[in-house]
Amino acid sequence: MRRRRANKRAAPSDAKYNDQLIGTFIGIVMIEGKKTLAERIVYGALDILKKKTGEEDVVKTFAKAIDNVRPRQMVKSRRVGGSTYQIPMEVLPLKGNTISLRWIRDFARSKKGKPMEIKLADELFAAFKNEGPAVKKRDETHKMAEANQAFAHLRW
Repeated sequence: MRRRRANKRAAPSDAKYNDQLIGTFIGIVMIEGKKTLAERIVYGALDILKKKTGEEDVVKTFAKAIDNVRPRQMVKSRRVGGSTYQIPMEVLPLKGNTISLRWIRDFARSKKGKPMEIKLADELFAAFKNEGPAVKKRDETHKMAEANQAFAHLRW
């Protein structure tokens, strides 16, 4: 018999904007437990993003950027009868947000020659305008899921 499922813990809100999505992003950007440094980087990136977009509410701008990158479908490998199939799966909004935050962080880290907060702001701005490598990755993921729609019946 299986034990009960663990309860989901609410993501911590950040100190400045009191927003859970930004709090999660700070946790994703953080390296080796250096949360103060991660906060400085994220808040610096949000300030730069605010200047670039000219929008008053930077939290809404950030949320829109994340929503533009969030994948709706993904493929998961399943082994059925000796062969491995890529099966398209729906992505829950919370999981999709986490994936999109990770993609933005990774693409910002892969750039060279600028401070992290500028690289992060550039990625967020590109995502806000619905362009850039993170949005391209989302589109590729959706294409892959669409191409493997024939194996959707193997989902369980």
